[in-house]
Amino acid sequence: MKLVTFEVKTAIGAVQRIGVLRDGHIIDLHAAYTAYLREARGIYRWREIAEALLPTDMLKFIESGEMATEAAHLALGYCEKKGGEETGQHGETLLYRQGGVKLLAPVTRPVSIRDCSAFLQHVKNAGSRSGAFTELPQVYYEIPAHYRTSSTSVIGPDEPIVWPSYTEKLDYELEIALCIGKQGVNIPVERAAEYIFGYTIFNDISARDFQGKEMQLKLGPAKAKSFQNSNILGPCIVTPDELDPGNLRMTARINGEVWSEGNTKDMHFSFSQLVSYLSKDDPLYPGEFIGSGTVGFGCGMELDKWIKPGDVVELEVEGIGILRNRVERRA
Repeated sequence: MKLVTFEVKTAIGAVQRIGVLRDGHIIDLHAAYTAYLREARGIYRWREIAEALLPTDMLKFIESGEMATEAAHLALGYCEKKGGEETGQHGETLLYRQGGVKLLAPVTRPVSIRDCSAFLQHVKNAGSRSGAFTELPQVYYEIPAHYRTSSTSVIGPDEPIVWPSYTEKLDYELEIALCIGKQGVNIPVERAAEYIFGYTIFNDISARDFQGKEMQLKLGPAKAKSFQNSNILGPCIVTPDELDPGNLRMTARINGEVWSEGNTKDMHFSFSQLVSYLSKDDPLYPGEFIGSGTVGFGCGMELDKWIKPGDVVELEVEGIGILRNRVERRA
């Protein structure tokens, strides 16, 4: 499934829903499931059951585990039998045209975001350009470097990248992120895949000149990577059954021009290794995101090319889609 959070306009204002992308449309999962319970199963208390098993909030959906996923598949099967009808028997909207609604970040308030450095080519390039080292220290091959970034200022596709007042060098970062699907601690590598709910694109916007100052404090990046609209996720979360996360093409385009290309097969640490390492004596919870880190040559700093106000940044990952945002510098 390609799961999305979207916004629809109603008489009482904008309302968030969750759905599945399919053939240029979005199937409203909660609406489809309520219709399935009422019409296909004849269940009297369909409303309460739907609220419990298939919530309209993505984080609650993820936290609900296998029961919510099973309900989603029943909802999708019901819609397929309806032959693509846009409304149910009682006038409820089951199907939206993708361009007719606003997509949001798949999870608008993640439990946490931890970003790793699994692509060592990027680390080598960054270290060389910053003068931090000429040869990659051995520890980078042994331990996945990572930090926690803001999970309270997360945006999705087509939202503006807001230029912070304290930088003159703003940068994109081409990444993929996984979403944790169930709680676990001390997870073995061979079982880590069981804890992955799905994958999305991650654009870790960075204030590079300010990052150089912060790193002198020896506490990792903070304001250089945590500011308004600095963490971008989307356009959807793709469940693991629909793609091979170990071999996905990654592309970054600025105003339609390709700046960066790479592949997840170049990760030194696999997604399972990242999950296992981060869970050591530290529980992971549903709705946490773990970023891969930037693919080699996947940001402007590595290329000495810089985005500017008005630029359109597109990150594309095979099997997931395109995450598009425009840079804005506000007065």
